[in-house]
Amino acid sequence: MYVTADQIAAANKTNLDAVQNLATKSFAGVEKLVELNMAAAKAVITESFAHAQNLLAAKDAQALMALQTSLFAPTAEKAVSYGRHVYGILVEASAEVTKMAEGKAAEAQKSFNQVVENVAKNAPAGTESAVTVLKSALASSQSAMESAQSAAKQALAMAESNISAVTEQALTAAAKVGQKA
Repeated sequence: MYVTADQIAAANKTNLDAVQNLATKSFAGVEKLVELNMAAAKAVITESFAHAQNLLAAKDAQALMALQTSLFAPTAEKAVSYGRHVYGILVEASAEVTKMAEGKAAEAQKSFNQVVENVAKNAPAGTESAVTVLKSALASSQSAMESAQSAAKQALAMAESNISAVTEQALTAAAKVGQKA
């Protein structure tokens, strides 16, 4: 089987389209992060000035301490919320990249399988055992890759679960500290 110029051009166009799609999705993720950071910065500035005004209006040390301690729990909640938003954006972008990579890997695997089939069809007599070994190795490697992908997805799901649990514990602890103050 020979590769023609048209096949090369088609493959190059497909690859360019894939890179463009990846760049577009990556840019969208960066854009979401910038929007989130701008909103967070604006909120921090506004809240900081409001808090500073409240501190200046405090009549005594006890009122000053009450203002300072009342700031802890909401600040922790906002930090956790910000972290969740960032994490969500990153997971979404990562899922898009993973989906695209898996699609390209499946295409490459299909193409490679076609090459192996063509080689098997055109192999000289007496090489059947070598072709069988090649096909077996190919099937084993594909199975190993699928197992690795499955394990990676399970690890990601476990990490997400652990992050959620730790976040909830942090919020509970911050709320308790805020109540004691």
